[in-house]
Amino acid sequence: MSAVHSDELLRAVAALPSLPGVYRYYDAQGTLLYVGKARDLKKRVSSYFQKTHDGTRIGHMVSKIARLETTVVRSEAEALLLENNLIKTQQPRYNILFRDDKSYPYLRLSASTWDAHAPQAGQAPGAPNPDHYPRMSYYRGAVDRRHQYFGPYPSAWAVKETIQLLQKVFRLRTCEDTVFAHRTRPCLLHQIKRCSGPCVGLIAPAEYAADVRAASAFLNGESQAVLAELEARMMAHAERLAFEEAAEVRNQISALSRVLHQQSMESLDEQDVDILAVRVQGGRACVNLAMVRGGRHLGDRPSFPAHVEDGAALADLEQPGSVEQRVLEAFLAQHYTQVPPPPVLVLGAPVDEALLAALSEQTGVRIRAVFHPREQRRVWLEMAQKNADLQLARLLAEEGSQQARTRALADALGLVADTPEALAALRIECFDISHTAGEATMASCVVFEGHRMQPAQYRRYAIEGITPGDDYAAMRQVLQRRYARVAAALADAGGDAGQGEGGAAVARGRGEARLPDVVLIDGGVGQVNAAREVFQSLGLDTGRLVGVEKGEGRKVGLEELVLADGRDKIYLGADSPALMLIAHIRDEAHRFAITGMRARRARTRTGGSRLEDIPGIGPKKRARLLARFGGVWGVAAASVEDLAAVEGISRELAEAIHRALHG
Repeated sequence: MSAVHSDELLRAVAALPSLPGVYRYYDAQGTLLYVGKARDLKKRVSSYFQKTHDGTRIGHMVSKIARLETTVVRSEAEALLLENNLIKTQQPRYNILFRDDKSYPYLRLSASTWDAHAPQAGQAPGAPNPDHYPRMSYYRGAVDRRHQYFGPYPSAWAVKETIQLLQKVFRLRTCEDTVFAHRTRPCLLHQIKRCSGPCVGLIAPAEYAADVRAASAFLNGESQAVLAELEARMMAHAERLAFEEAAEVRNQISALSRVLHQQSMESLDEQDVDILAVRVQGGRACVNLAMVRGGRHLGDRPSFPAHVEDGAALADLEQPGSVEQRVLEAFLAQHYTQVPPPPVLVLGAPVDEALLAALSEQTGVRIRAVFHPREQRRVWLEMAQKNADLQLARLLAEEGSQQARTRALADALGLVADTPEALAALRIECFDISHTAGEATMASCVVFEGHRMQPAQYRRYAIEGITPGDDYAAMRQVLQRRYARVAAALADAGGDAGQGEGGAAVARGRGEARLPDVVLIDGGVGQVNAAREVFQSLGLDTGRLVGVEKGEGRKVGLEELVLADGRDKIYLGADSPALMLIAHIRDEAHRFAITGMRARRARTRTGGSRLEDIPGIGPKKRARLLARFGGVWGVAAASVEDLAAVEGISRELAEAIHRALHG
């Protein structure tokens, strides 16, 4: 294996220290291939180059290594954190990668400024301060240490269900502070006994604070302590002959008892537990995370990693284990370096104890793993495993359908895609033009690749300098702008290299779009002829151009494909998987174009973007101008003297604004 590597790389490997750290492999183009961690960098990295891996996934990756980078750290926990930060940000080709496109939701109890020991003089009767009554709310985002956060929860539904439960038992408010401050009578939630009415002073801050403490304790799993406190409060009210207050607390106890009775069917303890089940099949994997907080089962959340087989093979080189174990270890490392772990993990496969120790050191939570649970935890794990099986089966069925549609389209257009990898690499870009009677013309380009739409690669193009309503001119302009630089890059590389990795590498190296395998045009012969003119002028293959022409009566399912290279039109049939895929891509291009057009039209009609286009006007100054004059039209009607009176607007800038708005 070392024969394919440079002497410089082998010397770098030989010079590595026997210390813990993180290593990174790059190919000749500078693409990151793999990120790994090691207790002993020299021993771990050398193993890749000293053994023969011919004909294996490991060998395929190792043969591409052209450069090595390492970072020495103080401990394995630091190596774990750095490794997973790099995996999440750089997304290496050969690591098992869990993509998490959104943060987990939390339940938040806002901070209270009420102090039982401080004098409360000055508070007007009937005007409660919202800062004295913490609000219960759904939350997603950065954590503010002033407030209390409970979670994370697997879904927004789980948070909202918990809020409803707490409303029934503890009657905490959920309204915004602005709503709270302007109430003059109780809202409907108070009428149906879901809120104690703090906005109109129906509960004292001290009593409300007691309910907040009880809700917090309940969310932390201290339900028996909460019941004991409520019983003590009820007896105290009864001894003071405050029977109405005692009855209210009694109702709280009854509501909480009903909740706990329901939970007793699910839980035998009140610990926070995460249950993780894993299933691997057909080169794909699913890790199903079930969350239990305070003894309550909050629901499941499936995750589907990429690069399963490649990543598992490389991880197996570092330390032997099953694919399920490698996938689960990757999830633990990537998930719990971002989300605080509970003290107990119930796992569907054994994992490396060193990983758990590193996570404990990194997070500050002593983690105990349970591999063979009993009683209720066993039931939870069986449920999680069943959900993992179902979710993975659904994913495989969906991907099979998506691949079948891509295959049908490739066959219909005569494209060469004789391997699953080539089929997945098939790239389609679709263009559409949208305007309102020639106003605010907008072109869209959407991208299909890897059997799915790629929203991050969508682009909009504002069309200028054409006769309003001339769709052919608009199509020529957008294609010229989209592919002129690509054509220049391909010409420099020696021809049309758009097919395969050659053209893609050229485009990536120059920071430009890759020439797709198919360019879909939402239109018939006229639009296709306009597109062909552009491709011919750029020296590009017109065989890539395909128009989607409406059928008789513009009925869905009767569309025909118009080919720019002179071949006959293709009718696919209403039930064709290829037509379903084309219709999906075309509809997405139309949606993306029309939303952009409407936004541009609104800006044009209101002048909303003209202020932003003036040099020297940033978001703050624009906000001050709009607030002072009530909108863009008010700014346009203002004199130079009025504009200069706004904070931050100099006389020169006021004159520039006046000229721009009256230009």
